[in-house]
Amino acid sequence: MDTRRYRMVVTSGLDYVGTGARVDDRLRNWLKEPPKQYDIDAFAEGRNEIARGVTLDHDSATGASGTYGRWRLRETTPDGTWQTTVVIRQAGAGPTWVQLDVEHLPDDPHALPVPAKTPRLAGNLLDVLQARDGLADVTRMPQVIEVDDVDSVIDELCDERRRLPVVVASTPYGVDFDAWLEDTVDPLVRPLAGLAVLYVLAPEAEPRFNRALEHHQVFAGGIRTYLPGVDPAWAADGQRHRVMSRKAVTESPARARHLLAQLPQSLATHAPLPPALDSVPLLRARTKESAGTSELERLKDENHALFEILEEAGREQRVRADEIRDLKQELQSARQGESLLTVEYDEQYRDLQRAKAQVRALQKRLVVLHAGEAAYMPVEPGPAEPASFSEILARIAEMPRVHFTGSRKITLELDDQAYGSSWGRMTWDALLALRDYADAAAGGDTSRDFKQWCEDVPEGMHAISPRKIIRDESKSVKSKTDWRRERTFPVPDYVDPTRKVFMGAHIRIGGGNTVAPRLHYHDASCATHGIFVGYIGPHLTNTLT
Repeated sequence: MDTRRYRMVVTSGLDYVGTGARVDDRLRNWLKEPPKQYDIDAFAEGRNEIARGVTLDHDSATGASGTYGRWRLRETTPDGTWQTTVVIRQAGAGPTWVQLDVEHLPDDPHALPVPAKTPRLAGNLLDVLQARDGLADVTRMPQVIEVDDVDSVIDELCDERRRLPVVVASTPYGVDFDAWLEDTVDPLVRPLAGLAVLYVLAPEAEPRFNRALEHHQVFAGGIRTYLPGVDPAWAADGQRHRVMSRKAVTESPARARHLLAQLPQSLATHAPLPPALDSVPLLRARTKESAGTSELERLKDENHALFEILEEAGREQRVRADEIRDLKQELQSARQGESLLTVEYDEQYRDLQRAKAQVRALQKRLVVLHAGEAAYMPVEPGPAEPASFSEILARIAEMPRVHFTGSRKITLELDDQAYGSSWGRMTWDALLALRDYADAAAGGDTSRDFKQWCEDVPEGMHAISPRKIIRDESKSVKSKTDWRRERTFPVPDYVDPTRKVFMGAHIRIGGGNTVAPRLHYHDASCATHGIFVGYIGPHLTNTLT
């Protein structure tokens, strides 16, 4: 599901009345200043037409469940309506919440909404509301973490009430901090105003920060996005929190800015609203009474306004229906992924238990043979695994019968989207298994396909779970021209005269989010040419993406 709506949800450091006054003031300024320059003299309850094709609805209520105020701006364009909604809400003795939504409602029922950019209004509100998310301040631009701030920032990262991701940028060694902040970090995180808590580590604070977060470090110009629920003591938790390298930041700032914004935007639009905001009733636009007009003219005006309201409601209903459909597809995909992960976990746990039992049995035998010292001597680790997809691509050259023919650019982008190193480890394990399989096939030691090989792998050879191996795409994928073209990748002319083949066989590298990487390959081992890997990258289009 593409992220098309901008949504900011924060608490105000002011009381409800003070928050309302600041929001009203900033909203008025935003509407009357360029490029909008709307007439806001008629700024009252009900529906206000402040320009041709531009309406502002305002409603508020106070009751036993609390109080709220809401403003909704609708701006008509040739391809639909842009809708901006601001809500302030206080329920009981709780904090004052502020919500800002921006979205596009297309006129054409078959058209997709235009993705919403971060509005200038978001920064304007953050400047005056003392906005917070749990313990953290939410600011328009990144705050600098000094040495004395490290402990409080770690408390914010571990705060159970935190809803927003925290983005922490580090500084490259030997680079002027102020220049790096102004020229690189500030432009990179500007689209994240209201979507994340923004920090940049002062060079003096970086060592202390990384000592405290041994498994969640960020350094050398990298940028890390910390999801809610950080556990500093749990090494495996570090894999949840994405790291973007300095190389990715500096080589293509525009792409880095887009990738960095993806996760906070997705979290903002997918996360459930706080109960206080979720309980605000739907807005029912009301026409305003016209003074000094005849009854017939009043009825005509009212009829015209009601017709516009019905049209607007229809557009919004279509967008909500599309969102519900997309969410149902995501839910179905997540359930399938959960089922597969459960099976794989059970399988890996059984393998681990068998391996442990075998090690214990061998150790006992060695003790009986008076080789107890050797039985418990630490084993020298083998060659280091590649630490990135960049290194993986470089080391494929070490495999004479495994050839990568795909797009390096697409594969390298996984380094900036991966949760920790699990995708890299799984990819490397799959390539090692493909290497051993191709070597065995070339030597005449197997006549099975890759999945069968992994189901009964010879002793000492690499293998992956057969459940991760898909022999071919479904009929629905193969029959759709665009989808089939996506899965057609380059090969040498000695494999196919057209220099490309459809690679339906693939390996599931990862799941759990919208990337869900896949490795597509062509098995030409029986022709002595080896394995051709045509693609390592995000899940390609299918019925669920």
